[in-house]
Amino acid sequence: MPASEHTVIRILYDDKNLYVGAVLHDSDPENLIIPGLEQDYDVPNSDMLGLAFDTYHDQQNGFVFAINPGGAVWDAQVFNDQASINPAWEGIVDVETTVNDSSWVVEVAIPFSTLRFNPIIGDQIWGVNFTRRLRRRNEDSMWAPVPLQYRVYRFSLAGTLTGLRDLPRGRNLWLKPYVLGNRLDGTRHEPGTSDGDVGLDIKWGLTPRLTLDLTTNTDFSQVEVDTEQVNLTRFSLFFPEKRDFFLENEGTFAFQDMSLRNFRTGSSPRSFRLFHSRRIGLSETREPLPIMAGARLTGRVGERLEIGVLDMHTRAVEGPNGLTMSHAENFAVARVKGQLSGGSAIGAMFVNRQQSRTGNHPLTYNRAYGIDGNFNLFSNVFVSGYLARTEENDPLGNDQKASMVQAAWRSAIWNISGLFKQVGDGFNPGLGFIDRTAVRRYYGTIGIHPKVRRAGILEVNPYLDADAYTALDGILETRTLTPGLKVVLMDGGSVNIEYKDRYEQLFTTTTIAGTNVSAGTYSWREPSIRYATSGSKTLSGMFAFSGGDFYDGHRMSLSASATYRPNEHFSLDLSMQHNNLELAGEDFTANLFTTRLQYGRDKRTFFMGFLQYNETTGELITNARFNFIHAPLSDIFLVYTERRSFSDKSMASVLERGITLKVTRLLAF
Repeated sequence: MPASEHTVIRILYDDKNLYVGAVLHDSDPENLIIPGLEQDYDVPNSDMLGLAFDTYHDQQNGFVFAINPGGAVWDAQVFNDQASINPAWEGIVDVETTVNDSSWVVEVAIPFSTLRFNPIIGDQIWGVNFTRRLRRRNEDSMWAPVPLQYRVYRFSLAGTLTGLRDLPRGRNLWLKPYVLGNRLDGTRHEPGTSDGDVGLDIKWGLTPRLTLDLTTNTDFSQVEVDTEQVNLTRFSLFFPEKRDFFLENEGTFAFQDMSLRNFRTGSSPRSFRLFHSRRIGLSETREPLPIMAGARLTGRVGERLEIGVLDMHTRAVEGPNGLTMSHAENFAVARVKGQLSGGSAIGAMFVNRQQSRTGNHPLTYNRAYGIDGNFNLFSNVFVSGYLARTEENDPLGNDQKASMVQAAWRSAIWNISGLFKQVGDGFNPGLGFIDRTAVRRYYGTIGIHPKVRRAGILEVNPYLDADAYTALDGILETRTLTPGLKVVLMDGGSVNIEYKDRYEQLFTTTTIAGTNVSAGTYSWREPSIRYATSGSKTLSGMFAFSGGDFYDGHRMSLSASATYRPNEHFSLDLSMQHNNLELAGEDFTANLFTTRLQYGRDKRTFFMGFLQYNETTGELITNARFNFIHAPLSDIFLVYTERRSFSDKSMASVLERGITLKVTRLLAF
């Protein structure tokens, strides 16, 4: 359908920058929706103009920028024709916007040093596409047409940009030093401990397609603390990476279970990753470990071969009485992927984690390696799989292999997929993550997505999931049948209803939610409903409920959140999770309360406050961060962090408290 508002875009260039100018006509500019001014703002709930550039014209990889009427920028690297996207990537880009009585205007200057391309003599041909989001009408419009289930960075469907000639060859060298000072106290630190540090990150474009990153004394003190999670399962929880150094080019090192946008596959990188960078510089209890130095080489060699090499070294940490709390370790990763036609790829990975030898301490190591492949067939059929193995000096079991194969088909109406996965009892990726071992998994789903476009409903999606885990000898451990219905509303809200029929067999007494549950077979049914309003409203929210039997008892879970966003400068998020359990004859509750406040004075000055109370552990976490961007990609951070325990009812104790001042400066050549 034609876009409801007219948009005009023009492109110019000189010997330094690519310029994009756009006039976005609007019959009601007073009702433009601007959720924030911060970098990487809430794009789905904002008016915006999106720019996507496939600078090598390989129809697979590129860069995407989304600018809202307040001038905030969301930018990302895209890999494998939108199968993988890395929003942690940041490039130097200069943006100005204005809003008048009949339109809003965008002016963008992107230095050629920000974009990687082949600096040939003569004409360039790039892939390009543009999108506009008119949020109050829940309308996305494209320049080159893209089906509804895809986004503007589906480069195989992009248009072309010609006329760029003799573009400059930059040195592509970035230096980013930092200096910081901090003060720590609390029961986990010596009272009044103060120190400082300096460090340096270097980014060097060795070739137009190959980038070397170097780091020394790497510091992540400005990164937001982890959000606490309530674990009601018998398996490990996944905590995502939040540190920018490791997030950049993350897609290159992706050897994992995959979740594809708009495909219901049943798999997720939260279930398995052969390499998970959180294992570097963080202890098992999520305490920071000092990173001495590291290097990362990523990019392409030739037209089809993508490589990634990473090597990091952490220092030993000594505790009281000179005892070693954590040994120095070396982490090494090598990744190679061969790009095939149509967005398919095959690859291999090797991962090594090894402690440094000190005194009589035995040398310990953990290695993992494997091959994987992702294949796009007929534009809407996706097939992927992998075979991996681990080795270590003290294996946990006999079978140290893991394998998976999945296939998914998505059309405008149908969504069908199936998966088989096997994980041995000794498979242990020491520099990765696996949620469940010694199992075979069988998963299948079928669903339809008819468009309604009436009575306030955009789409209805009834589906049926079947998921089963068996032990390696074929005995059924877990089975879940889930009929469900998702309704997408015209304003961007949604309703999701599910009814799970579950079966679990415990072979031994198992700890679940801190309670010992006896061996045996258990079956129960669990209805759930989730309703989310459109996030573009001044006041938006989410409500979810699930309940029913739970092993030998009962469970009722309730979660809710609310966001108040009166303008682009201020937002307040409140959320709570309440779990009421009866398990193994015991009654208890597990509650989690979270508050997040963000204020942006302009595009350079921000304050963020985070407060979370975990009633189960009796801990209150406070994190407050002031950020001033004094030059492009250069920051001043003032960060206050506190972890306080209320487990002792008679008094509250400060486990740790710290304040940090950090200054960074990007020098680009």
